[in-house]
Amino acid sequence: MQVLEGTYGSGAAKQTVRYELALRRFCDLYGNGPVFVFRAPGRVNLIGEHTDYNHGYVLPVALDRDALLLARPRDDDEVVMRNVEAQYPPVAFAISPEVPPAPRGDWGNYARGPAQLLRRQTGRPLRGIDALVAGVQPFGVPRGAGLSSSSALTVAAAVALAYLNDLPSAGMEFALACSEAEWYVGTRGGIMDHCIALLAQRDHAMYLDCRPGSDGSYRTEHVPLPADYRLLVVNSGVRHENARGQYNHRVAACRAGVALLRGKYPAATHLRDLQSVPWDELSSALPDEVTTGELWESGVDLGDLPGLTADVRLKVRSRCRHVWTENERVLAAMDALHACDVSRVGRLLDEAHASARDDYEVSCPELECLVTAAKEVDGVAGARLTGAGWGGCIVALVHADAVSAFEEHLSGCYRTQTGREAAIFACRAGPGAGLVDMFEC
Repeated sequence: MQVLEGTYGSGAAKQTVRYELALRRFCDLYGNGPVFVFRAPGRVNLIGEHTDYNHGYVLPVALDRDALLLARPRDDDEVVMRNVEAQYPPVAFAISPEVPPAPRGDWGNYARGPAQLLRRQTGRPLRGIDALVAGVQPFGVPRGAGLSSSSALTVAAAVALAYLNDLPSAGMEFALACSEAEWYVGTRGGIMDHCIALLAQRDHAMYLDCRPGSDGSYRTEHVPLPADYRLLVVNSGVRHENARGQYNHRVAACRAGVALLRGKYPAATHLRDLQSVPWDELSSALPDEVTTGELWESGVDLGDLPGLTADVRLKVRSRCRHVWTENERVLAAMDALHACDVSRVGRLLDEAHASARDDYEVSCPELECLVTAAKEVDGVAGARLTGAGWGGCIVALVHADAVSAFEEHLSGCYRTQTGREAAIFACRAGPGAGLVDMFEC
């Protein structure tokens, strides 16, 4: 399939079997005729952790691992969707302004959400589709690895429905719509996953300023990645049970920091507003620790975060320091990438990990094992945890010649020290979501 080179470059040959099997399966299910193949990539955040909800900066990368959605338009408003993986049952629903949700966790809700939103936005009936989802290994987005497989499916469904109904299916406005559409499943996430999935460019990271402008738009910039390096994503396979409550405590500490600084900087609504102020000036006005009860008594509003009781102790200074310094690291990483200074990028990744571990305290022994092992491999520029933390993945910037050594060393170290198997994904930065091509069967 020569057409795949336009999407996957030198990795096109590895994708051919996956595409051929998916096309064959689609035609077996739905009969002969045209087949439109859409894709949406997973992502990893290179640097910029826990900055998004503080209106800060992030630097995500779209991966060459993606969700495929094969589709054919119907003459009615029905969406009939199947999955190449047998554990996912068939899905069928009618497109309307009020699409009834399936039970929480049902994979079909990732298509119901964008179908409902597009119908509401257009104000007119939409054509349904017969569809097949193919997101499986070895080249799909790994599920449960923090690489945004759910958002990839949401974006793929949205792009297919929009394209086959002659609606716009690209750009920032559509990315924001996809973000809103995923709220249907019950998770009110941010905009990063959908923006990088749609706006990405091959071999580039994408800087995203998470503070919307007065017109509601967001500033982005594509930043080239070093051609002779690869992104190695390593899944620890660990999820710690109390992470949700701890996450809320981090959010509360940042909100508390802003509230306490507002006496001197009254215009501040998020930590991002204080980025131009030297950290030493901010630090002296922040307590090391304070209880939520003490904050409430002083009139500080922490919002409606669940799990906050009066005795919860918030480490305000260190949490705010991480966010402030992480924003600086994102900007510095952009400069280093533009200058092709891989060593500096690597140092910034290492510093970001240390800050996430020590100031934000979102690491865990398994992630520390992986990061330590990564730094022991010649050819690794830098490594850090990526995602919310308390488990999940690390990302490392690794010279292409060192990939095999990296995989062997980390697998052995992790198995020996934890008794677990690490899932390792060697990735390149891929393009954004869209139509791959139309095929016939």
